[in-house]
Amino acid sequence: MEFILGQFIFYFTVVLLLTYLMLGTFSAISLNKYFKKNSFVNFNTLVTSPLSPHVSIIAPAYNEGKTIIDNIRTLLSLYYNNYEVIIVNDGSTDDSLQKVIDAYQLVRVNYFFDYRMPCERIRGVYRSENPSYARLTVIDKANGGKSDALNAGINVSRNDIVVSIDTDSIIESDALLKLVKPFLEEKEKKVIGTGGVIRIVNSCEVVRGHIKKVNLPKSFLPRLQVLEYTRAFLLGRMAWSQLDGLMLISGAMGMFDKEVLIKAGGYSTKTVGEDMELVLRMRRYMTNLKQKYVVSYIPDPLCWTEAPDDLRMMTRQRSRWTRGLVQSLYAHRGMFLNPKYRNLGLLSFPYWIFFEWLAPLLALAGFIYTAILIITHQMNWPFFILLFIFVYSVALMLSTWSILYEEVTFHKYRKKRDVLKLFFTAMLEPFFYPVHTWFALKGNWDALMRKKAWGKQRRKGFSGS
Repeated sequence: MEFILGQFIFYFTVVLLLTYLMLGTFSAISLNKYFKKNSFVNFNTLVTSPLSPHVSIIAPAYNEGKTIIDNIRTLLSLYYNNYEVIIVNDGSTDDSLQKVIDAYQLVRVNYFFDYRMPCERIRGVYRSENPSYARLTVIDKANGGKSDALNAGINVSRNDIVVSIDTDSIIESDALLKLVKPFLEEKEKKVIGTGGVIRIVNSCEVVRGHIKKVNLPKSFLPRLQVLEYTRAFLLGRMAWSQLDGLMLISGAMGMFDKEVLIKAGGYSTKTVGEDMELVLRMRRYMTNLKQKYVVSYIPDPLCWTEAPDDLRMMTRQRSRWTRGLVQSLYAHRGMFLNPKYRNLGLLSFPYWIFFEWLAPLLALAGFIYTAILIITHQMNWPFFILLFIFVYSVALMLSTWSILYEEVTFHKYRKKRDVLKLFFTAMLEPFFYPVHTWFALKGNWDALMRKKAWGKQRRKGFSGS
């Protein structure tokens, strides 16, 4: 039995590493195509064109008093023409709403809207008396969670394209120009959603809601997350977009066709992984209608978010991500190996089940198995050391590959010592994997116990960056 388990773990690890290499290859092909295609694009024409699509930005806010003013300032100064900003105060218990009312001279107005999406009661809609803030609309509603707040924003929104963002994030000034481009280019296939790269803002210099200087995080944990995000976005999602198997548009920033989003049922309040669940449901909706569609991905860094800088906050975040993953996979389990959904059902869905959900649990089995072999003096040390060197080398290669991608494409970290620090972090990262296993184990336990709480996240605010 022990021999069979050992063989299974070994071959599973080899297949996992080969899959990562395959995704890296597809990502390189996709990135090359993207840069060739967009090297002569003049995004400035979209800014002044009255024909550019009208967009509604929806930002849920719950107790975001530390960052909300800077964030709204950033949203109101985006490099785009036809857009509105909708801030949804989701029953905050701090001074978030009052801060926004005072800063932007808001008054409560009579505002007609239809509850097309179910949400908690909307207590009031606020607009500014100052014409300079004509783009801004603020909704005050009873607390219902992020998904509920997004549904409320969709009800009030006036435009055909909606962008969901996290209020505690900073958006690049040209983000809308790049996100909306696939919607302008749609021909045979309808674009139902686009997403982009999310980066870590920790230790960056932020002035009045804008990133003045990009720095590598000073703390080790945020640096680890820089590596994770770079791999996930530049290697993972870029490849799945190329393979038409993209299952996730980050909740920090995503653009969607509003009508398809509404007809698919809007944001689910039954999961904490509303971003993945929504994309899966929209894709199922379009497939069931037998309509050609595409979910697009933009490799440009479009949004910056604050990452947890201590293990307690990181545990809450990662266990919630695992919970959301389990809930989304279970809700759409009918897609698993279903040829009706093509690459999504045959490649992407199995990948997320085996390599994103089950891999950490198998890692736990591997740790226990290794401990048993050591205790019972059955460990084949030469083979173990060889296997460790192999796995460590491939993991380091993948991280180095992602750092190289970053450097030859967007080159956000311009100091040589920052790149060296990132490389040394990559050398240490594999030893942190048992902690990731703990995150996954806790997330699975919480999902099994049907825990519904979002989990409070402590923010330092951009002034501390």
